[in-house]
Amino acid sequence: MHAWTLLLTSHVAAALVSVGLGVVQLSRRKGDARHRHLGRVWVGLMLWTALSSFWIRHLRDGAFSWLHILSLVTLVTVTLGVLAIRRGDVRSHQGNMIGSWIGSAVAMVFAVAVPKRMIPTFAVDQPLGAVTALLVLAAVTAALVVVGDRLARRATPAPAVSAP
Repeated sequence: MHAWTLLLTSHVAAALVSVGLGVVQLSRRKGDARHRHLGRVWVGLMLWTALSSFWIRHLRDGAFSWLHILSLVTLVTVTLGVLAIRRGDVRSHQGNMIGSWIGSAVAMVFAVAVPKRMIPTFAVDQPLGAVTALLVLAAVTAALVVVGDRLARRATPAPAVSAP
């Protein structure tokens, strides 16, 4: 088994937080300041997860795996999703972003479900550490949502009060 390097740890943390934030984004109202703030964070997490994967190649003894194809697809679809919403193409934005999230969720299931991978091995060998890591990631995700909500409230002007 390979070591939990800073690269690998940041990759896994970004991936897990992005899947959680994706659930929040999919379940909330779209297009408002909250969605935009969290969306920017989500895009950054997704891009880091995809980019960092190219330096993680121990699954096939230094060679790229099928997951790296998913990383390439993610880089393209997330970028296309950002460009689409900047052009005002909401439908294309939704398709690219939802597709990217589904791909990351599938990759997460693979990373957690295959017994010899590092996450399940960590969970079995160090259950307290795994639960602690999961709670920290859940707290980070929740904190990002709260901060995004507060930033959105600051960015939204208060309604004008009419004089009597």
